Amino acid sequence: MKLKCSIKLFLLTFCLLLVGCESVSYYSQAILGQLSILSKREAIEDLIADASSSPELKSKLSTILDIRDFSETELMLPVNDNYDSYVDVQRPFVVWNVFAAPEFSMNPVNWCYPIAGCVSYRGYFSEADAQRYATNLDNEGFDVYVGGVSAYSTLGWFSDPVLSTIINRDDYQLAALLFHELAHQLIYIPGDTEFNESFATTIEREGLRRWLVANNVTETESSSIAELAELNTQRREEFVALVNAAVSELQVIYKSNNTEIEMREAKVDVFASMRNDYDVLRNAWEGYDAYDAWMGMELNNAQLSTVATYFNWVPAFEQILTDNGNDLNSFYSEISALAELDIDDRAYILSSKIN
Repeated sequence: MKLKCSIKLFLLTFCLLLVGCESVSYYSQAILGQLSILSKREAIEDLIADASSSPELKSKLSTILDIRDFSETELMLPVNDNYDSYVDVQRPFVVWNVFAAPEFSMNPVNWCYPIAGCVSYRGYFSEADAQRYATNLDNEGFDVYVGGVSAYSTLGWFSDPVLSTIINRDDYQLAALLFHELAHQLIYIPGDTEFNESFATTIEREGLRRWLVANNVTETESSSIAELAELNTQRREEFVALVNAAVSELQVIYKSNNTEIEMREAKVDVFASMRNDYDVLRNAWEGYDAYDAWMGMELNNAQLSTVATYFNWVPAFEQILTDNGNDLNSFYSEISALAELDIDDRAYILSSKIN
C-alpha cells in the first residue's frame, strides 16, 4: 500500500509541477498535507487491541468497523481500505477552505483541479496558510471567507482514514457521514456539485434507514432519529432560503446603475436585514443554534456564496431508487448511465423524475 501511495503521489506531483509557481506552492502544501495524514494512520484494529486506548475511543472505532462492513455488504459501496485506520489530527478541522467573490458580484471565484474539477474554494491543511491566502485576496479587493472542514473524500486516490474531527459524533451521524463519503467514491462527476451531493445524500439517507433497522434500533428511537434528521434538514432549507433571499436582493443592487458608494451602503442594509430575519427564524427554532457562529461573522458575498441548495436532485434520485424497487445495484447502474450524459441532459432527466 505504501508503494501504491508513493507512486500516486509522484504522478500527481509530476502533473502539478507543469503549472505556475503559485500553483506549485499551493499544490505542494496540499500534497504534503495529505501525505502527513496518510503517514499518521493507525490501524483501527490495533487501537482497539491497545490497552492504552480509552474505552470511549475503542467503542467508537468498533462502531466504525461495523459501519464499514454494512457499507460493503448491504450498500455495495467501495469500502476497500477506507476507514480501517484512524488519525488524530490534533486540530479542530482537517482542512480550511478559502472562498472569494468580487465586491459587487455574487459569482464566486472558481479554481480548477486535476481530480475534483472546478470548484469555488481553495483548500489548505494549515489555517495560517488559508488565512494568508485569504488576506492576499482581500488586498486585491475580493470579499473573502474561510471555513473549516471536518472530513473530506480523496475520491479513491488514497485510503481515507477516520479523523479525530468526527469521531465524537453520535453513532448514527458517523454512519450517515461514512455512507455519504463512500458514495462519492462510487459515483462522482467533476464540476457537477449538485449531482454529486444529491446522489451522496440519497445514499446517506437510504443507508441510515437500513442501518437503523439492521442494528435493531427500536421503532420509536429510529423514528426519533429520522424525525430529528428531517427537522434539521428543514431548518437548513429555511436557512438557505433566508440566504438566497439576501442574495437575490444583492444581485439586483449589483446590476443597478448606482455608484459604488451607493451599492456599498445598500449592501450593508441587506446584511442588517438578513440578521434581523435570522433572529426571527431562530426564535421559531426554539433554541437550535447551528448557524449562530456563521451569522456572527462579518457577512460578505463570498460567505453567502458558500450556502447553496445542493439537494435539489434528492427527490429525483429517491424516485429513481423507488422505480428500481429499492434495489441498489439497479439504482447504481441507472445513475452511472446518467453520469455519462452531459449536464443539460442529466438535468432534463432528473427534472422529469420530480413530481
